[in-house]
Amino acid sequence: MALQIIFILVAAVTLGAALMTVTSRNLVHSALWLIMSLFGVAVLYVLLNASFLAVAQVVIYIGAIAILIIFGVMMTRRLAIDTSRQINSTWWLAALLSLVFLGGLSWMLSNWDGFWIEAPVMAVNIDPVKQLGAALVAPNLYVLPFELASVLLLAALIGSIIIAYEKR
Repeated sequence: MALQIIFILVAAVTLGAALMTVTSRNLVHSALWLIMSLFGVAVLYVLLNASFLAVAQVVIYIGAIAILIIFGVMMTRRLAIDTSRQINSTWWLAALLSLVFLGGLSWMLSNWDGFWIEAPVMAVNIDPVKQLGAALVAPNLYVLPFELASVLLLAALIGSIIIAYEKR
């Protein structure tokens, strides 16, 4: 019971930090909130006994990507202080599309049989990293979340290219 309470508290702090990441007006503060959110995910991995993923989260995301973002922000000082208006006139379209996407995703997950089935317990005598790799590509285990994460990363990459593109 205590582990569940700790899990809920860490999840709430992680979600709060993620919310602060996208709502903070200062870019440096937003990057620091991102680090806190990523660290919360690492703690959740530790609570779920996924030590390899926790170490990878800390080393790759916090140790490399988030620090690179902070260095990039600090080197481009003029972007760190953005005083322009944060909400444009088409915010309602983004909110509507987000709600439609949330509804479609909720409908899809509620109709998916794998959502209610527990994942099999990993064997003790097999290498956990090898077993995790096999589980990520198995069609009846984690292939859907794995592919959704890759689509999300592709969307972030396309968005960053659009933001960084200078019109001539």
